Amino acid sequence: MTPSDDTLPARRVRILGAGGTIAMAGDSARPALDAEALVAAIPGLGARDGLEARQIVNLPSAHLTLADQLLICREARDAARRGIGVVVTHGTDTLEDTAMLCDVLHDAQAPIVFTGAIRPATAAGADGPANLMDAVSVAASHEAAGMGVLVVFGGEIHHARCARKTDTTSLTAFSSPQTGPLGRVTEGHPTIWSRMPRNPPLDPPDLERRVLVVGSGAGDDGTLARAALGCEPDGMVIGTLGAGHLAPAVLELWADAAERIPVVAYCRPERGVVLAGTYGYAGSERDLRKTGIIPAGFLSPQAIRMKLLACVASGLSIEETRWAFRQDDG
Repeated sequence: MTPSDDTLPARRVRILGAGGTIAMAGDSARPALDAEALVAAIPGLGARDGLEARQIVNLPSAHLTLADQLLICREARDAARRGIGVVVTHGTDTLEDTAMLCDVLHDAQAPIVFTGAIRPATAAGADGPANLMDAVSVAASHEAAGMGVLVVFGGEIHHARCARKTDTTSLTAFSSPQTGPLGRVTEGHPTIWSRMPRNPPLDPPDLERRVLVVGSGAGDDGTLARAALGCEPDGMVIGTLGAGHLAPAVLELWADAAERIPVVAYCRPERGVVLAGTYGYAGSERDLRKTGIIPAGFLSPQAIRMKLLACVASGLSIEETRWAFRQDDG
């Protein structure tokens, strides 16, 4: 007979501070609190057995470099490899970017949980303490084992591959348009009702590559595409209209580029995927799938960019990169 999650001891948890609004204070909301101060501000949290806190950086997330993000993700992954549940406190501007990168690297069973805040620590009704408590409860739980990287915010549990910041000021700023939340945290107890399959991990030595994101819109004549390709990128993330549609001339530009570098496509609607054969007009999804362009399914452009950076920095070929994105294409 094996013990249930309720009878197992809570997993050790390490809080890694990376800055953001959750660590800001004052009328003008500037960085002020480190990870230990965040813990100390919440009654009872610091006394929790097996809890430790460590600061990595303390920056607004719009200031984080790719090197900062990789450092954060490696620290989280390395702790998870030792069976420690991890909570990363992070600014919400680019939280989904770093969480996605972390999920690409994560290769252990212990959960890694990202959280943050919409209101600074000194604001009336600050949401950081509740989010941090919820995140710790998920990171400590055995139920979350094997789920990869999660985002816990406003009482909801999201997967890093699905989570997007969809509201600038709501206390439930993050949502998962394609799947909805995987669970909730109620009275300090996580309930998980859905799981995402995990992808094989990558371990890039650095992220010193150039991957650009270029969208598309009505009347697109390829000007942005040509300008981006003129920067000699290592990879491209391109927006398509509808379910994988582009003006024929623009599709031709990207198809030609896809013979030389990985070009990964997303759909402009935040729900749905690139179709395979509904439409047959010039520039439709049928034409796109006949090229070397890689469809990325429901992933957001920012999630695709982080994964593509990891792919090219790991030395994957175009075909290997196509395989890496295949699980999300459907």
